Amino acid sequence: MEDRGHTMERGQTMDRETLGQRIRALRIRQGVSQAQLAFPELSDSYISLIESDKRVPAPSVVDLLAAKLNCSATYLVSGVSEDVVDELRVTLDYAEIALRNGAAAEARARFAEVLANADAVALPDMLHQARWGHALALEAAGELEAAIAGLRELTDEASAESDLDHWAGVHVALARCLRERGDISAGVETAENALRHLTATGADATGAAVRLGAALLAAFIERGDLVRAGQLAGQLVERAERIGAPGVRMTAYWEAAYVAEVRGEYEEGVLLAERALMLAGDGDDPRDLNRLRVTYAGLLLRARPGQAARARDLLTRVRAEINAGAAAEIDVAWCLTELARAETVLGRPAEAVALAEEALELLGDAPRRAAAGALTVLGEACVRLGRRERAVEVLTRAATCLEEMESSREAAQAWFDLAEILGEAGLDEEPRMAAYRRALTCVGV
Repeated sequence: MEDRGHTMERGQTMDRETLGQRIRALRIRQGVSQAQLAFPELSDSYISLIESDKRVPAPSVVDLLAAKLNCSATYLVSGVSEDVVDELRVTLDYAEIALRNGAAAEARARFAEVLANADAVALPDMLHQARWGHALALEAAGELEAAIAGLRELTDEASAESDLDHWAGVHVALARCLRERGDISAGVETAENALRHLTATGADATGAAVRLGAALLAAFIERGDLVRAGQLAGQLVERAERIGAPGVRMTAYWEAAYVAEVRGEYEEGVLLAERALMLAGDGDDPRDLNRLRVTYAGLLLRARPGQAARARDLLTRVRAEINAGAAAEIDVAWCLTELARAETVLGRPAEAVALAEEALELLGDAPRRAAAGALTVLGEACVRLGRRERAVEVLTRAATCLEEMESSREAAQAWFDLAEILGEAGLDEEPRMAAYRRALTCVGV
């Protein structure tokens, strides 16, 4: 067997024994004849066919032969010793825990360690788990191009017939990464094609379909297609209530709250987010629960400004939790941005500027929806402080970022806000008119 530490590219073949060859080698090493190995459950001719690789035994037969040969079924099938399997499993478990806790760099390193192990190629389930986790860790670390490449490979290989939830999860992750990168049209196409497949196969009344619908809805919103987003949100809630599962209903209410927010129906959004929070259980992913709490706090700030202190307290608790868990940078940035918004509402724009700038430092210079949100809040805080030149600068960056990401509705609002600030500042008329024209162009006028 090759050295375990040898790095191997995915798909590289290895000169390994076959299942039949391993059974034969173990049988001979133990001085057992084919007839003795077969007795009493099997025939010696069947053992001969297995050893010559002319028959593939059922899992129950593999378990039987492993017990008779004093080895594990895993070793018979893969040729990898139990010690190595246990070592890889521990590494995978550690990587999964790191990913759940938001330690993206650590998770990525541990998943990569499994992928680089020469024995992993003989353990297809473990290899797939490592590839899936590695793609999610890359996303959490903000390495969207690499994450998208890995997820595209996984979508090509996944099967809705064998594992519907995983198949849907891979497509949801790909659509999300494409959207976050700014390629909203590709995100829409990914989610729409997956939903179309579920409808064609009669699996559209499932939790998987609701999760895919939620991914499509988010892309519609960012593209500015609020009519379709509103229609889809209603369908998702209706479908989720018909399914009845709490997790599915929580997802539908959460997404419907998001639609209400972007349509300016903030009070309705608060009520929907509260329904989603009531369905959240102890077993839910803590990252999703904190994201939902940030969404709820943001809706409170818009619908009930008088409760800004309550929203800030909730966001402060979430910030403490995600910092303790080393959450992904995108989650930290969204929380900081909403905290900045709360400080602005509470009349503390200087604190808001510091929080928004901290969020931007986390996100870097690449065009991202989270960065545009932080820039917008920063611009508003700068206006409150009378720093109009700085406000014009950051709002211009926000609007340009949103345009590059095809977020036409949000880009139009950013250009409009910029035009208003330019007017209030008494600056030259031409830049103000140019900003209004950009806003109109974004909405197709």
